[in-house]
Amino acid sequence: MCPGSYDPVTNGHLDIIERAAKLFDEVVVAVLVNKNKKSLFTVEERLDMLREVTAQWPNVRIDSWHGLLVDYCRANDIGAIVKGLRAVSDFDYELQMAQMNQRLSGVETLFMSTNPLYSFLASSLVKEVATYGGDVSNLLPPKIEQRLRERLTEN
Repeated sequence: MCPGSYDPVTNGHLDIIERAAKLFDEVVVAVLVNKNKKSLFTVEERLDMLREVTAQWPNVRIDSWHGLLVDYCRANDIGAIVKGLRAVSDFDYELQMAQMNQRLSGVETLFMSTNPLYSFLASSLVKEVATYGGDVSNLLPPKIEQRLRERLTEN
């Protein structure tokens, strides 16, 4: 399981998904449904974008969830959550989450260090840079960059 908001999916996300797909027979990439969070793209749009950019990996399945991630994992017989760590600051929060998830359900969390090319990369930062006309072409798949530009011109 590779959970996230994916608003939008970045090359950093895809790096972790690809590496997880090499390690596991099946990888579920799940979009968090959080009605309290203001997202640029709808859940359905994010699911479509993920399906498009992960189509090259036949063992990757795209889905969404709301509620506790461990409940989704239990209901779908998923034994591991894969998380990318960009920096030490990510580790503190993710470790607490991993320990709670393990205690609640026995689901393990595996941390992957992010490719150094993407160690600074976050969807929120990409959106902010793109909003002000900055070049994000090397941070997103081309089709995702196009959708981001189109969405930003609509708003």
